[in-house]
Amino acid sequence: MQQTLAKAGKAKKETFSFESSNAESIMLVGDFTDWERNAVPLKRQKNGTWKATVTLEPGTYEYRFIVDGEWQDDPNCPTRRANSFGAMNCVREVG
Repeated sequence: MQQTLAKAGKAKKETFSFESSNAESIMLVGDFTDWERNAVPLKRQKNGTWKATVTLEPGTYEYRFIVDGEWQDDPNCPTRRANSFGAMNCVREVG
């Protein structure tokens, strides 16, 4: 327990990205955003990649993207966990 407390406060900036040249909007949602309640908008880059950077404490987080209203997985995330909706959440480990 003390190790966990010792790590608290060592938040890191984590960048999430999604490639789509034809999307109108992309939102990052996850357990760290209370899912859709505090979704983080990604910003379109000139090369067609969308990005958002968030600050997260060390831990394990589950997330997905909402692309033009449709829930999407992160194709670059190798780790997944089943969710209660019959789909998979992407998993991000923050050290």
